[in-house]
Amino acid sequence: MSKYSGQHASVDRLVGRVLSLHYMENKSQAEIAKLLNLSTTKVNRIIRQAREDGLVEVNLNIGNANLYAMERELVQASRLKEIVVCPTVSDDPKVVVKFVAETAAAFLLEKIRDGDTICISGGKAISDVVESIRPSRTYDVTVVPATGGVQGKHYTDVNHLAFRLAEKLGGKSMQLHAPLFADSKEDRDVLINMRSVSEVMEHARNADIALLGIGSVSRGDESYFDLRQLSDEEKSQMAKYACVAEVFAHLLDGGGRSCFNELNEKLVGLTLPELQRIPVSVGIASGFEKIAPVTSISHSGMVKTLVTDEQTAKLVLEKIGENKHEL
Repeated sequence: MSKYSGQHASVDRLVGRVLSLHYMENKSQAEIAKLLNLSTTKVNRIIRQAREDGLVEVNLNIGNANLYAMERELVQASRLKEIVVCPTVSDDPKVVVKFVAETAAAFLLEKIRDGDTICISGGKAISDVVESIRPSRTYDVTVVPATGGVQGKHYTDVNHLAFRLAEKLGGKSMQLHAPLFADSKEDRDVLINMRSVSEVMEHARNADIALLGIGSVSRGDESYFDLRQLSDEEKSQMAKYACVAEVFAHLLDGGGRSCFNELNEKLVGLTLPELQRIPVSVGIASGFEKIAPVTSISHSGMVKTLVTDEQTAKLVLEKIGENKHEL
């Protein structure tokens, strides 16, 4: 029972009037004080005490509140620092991917500051983010590839994506003229130490933001990690090591650990520890084929922020729960 009840009926009426003015008529505490000839301190004390006594219940009529709860649950269940979940707006995967890309583009604009360096990977998701971004002003930023590229498709050409993102933001880009994979670790070391490559890689290592797709290795067409680049022996080795995900073209197993290092060592691009040191890293993924990859990166600690859709997030949570149960 409230301390204001019973013999203090006159006080009850005062409390009711204060609360009605504040919560139903949206009056400020200063306005209430003036209307009722009270001090603002007394008005504040009445409102605070009413909350403590349970006279006030706050119900947030916020659309998609369940998504915010899902984001919190995923953060608690993983090593991700931040998760952005958007509604699954369609049964058509292409529509969902586009909506996730638009959400990621809006999130990216919230994070960018003048003077930032942004490093990016290739892939369809990143291409969709680049095309979805619509800044309201120009940004003094530098966009650089984080890896070598794969020629043949606009979304596998990381140089093209870096140029396009910089163009849309009003910044500048740098080009990395190197393949995604060298023929050997020794060739990779030679490429990385070439001045034209090492300069770009130095910018990537010191980037403020990393924007990357989370690739599935069960199929290569949605990522620039094209399975057709690999020999039959390398594909066999991927299966042996149980690789399920790629991040910046590095292969990871189901637990988020680097796997098939013989191939990873030939990659012309940032290393996983270098990626982990970038302050803001944003991974984008959606769809059933991304459940295992997203679960993998959620364990890895390599990516700090995930942007995905509700259905994918739900299935990832279930997968994480199954993994814990198996352990």
